[in-house]
Amino acid sequence: MKRHVWSGTALAVAAGFAVTASAQQAPAAAPAEPMGFFLTSEGPGKGGDLGGLAGADAHCQKLAAAAGAGNRTWRAYLSTAARDGQPAVNARDRIGPGPWHNAKGALIARNVADLHGDVERDRNNIQKNTALNEKGEVVAGSGDSPNRHDILTGSDSLGRSPATAEDMSCSNWTNGGESGGALVGHHDRIGGGNTSWNSVHRTRGCEQQQLKATGGDGLFYCFAER
Repeated sequence: MKRHVWSGTALAVAAGFAVTASAQQAPAAAPAEPMGFFLTSEGPGKGGDLGGLAGADAHCQKLAAAAGAGNRTWRAYLSTAARDGQPAVNARDRIGPGPWHNAKGALIARNVADLHGDVERDRNNIQKNTALNEKGEVVAGSGDSPNRHDILTGSDSLGRSPATAEDMSCSNWTNGGESGGALVGHHDRIGGGNTSWNSVHRTRGCEQQQLKATGGDGLFYCFAER
């Protein structure tokens, strides 16, 4: 009977082949989904005066860039009313097709229809623990001090500009004074008689301190258009 004698070198080589084969068979880790949605950590500080849609978009872009996501095109989730010969703008039409993930990679919504519940309500994943700011932080809501859950949208629950003569967007996001008002949603889905993330009630004015007095801080949602 022949006996095979393995040297230490041969054993090491065999073990190396086994490790290499095992490594080749192990599935690669899935890449993290890029951030495509966030709630602003801060507003411009001028109440409902966001500098119009262009100013609000620029604010989203600035915050995203500071968080390392400036390579995407960002849009503020805001609607405006028909005014001065210009047609109304619907928030849902300006944020791209989706999908969108938060700063931690959690799926917020796969598409515009799911985001707004066009086919089935509550298809999105917007709630306090997922509606994170661009830094990946939870934003204070109902029961916290201060409460910051009033999120500016100027939109109805389907993400459209309301068909009403009443000011619902702080003069299309150019008014930071005591007059006017804006529709807001609650990112924590608490209070206001419904659980809408984008359309709960109208603010009592557009001045920064007025927004704070009713549970807001001039914050708004930002989505990556592409």
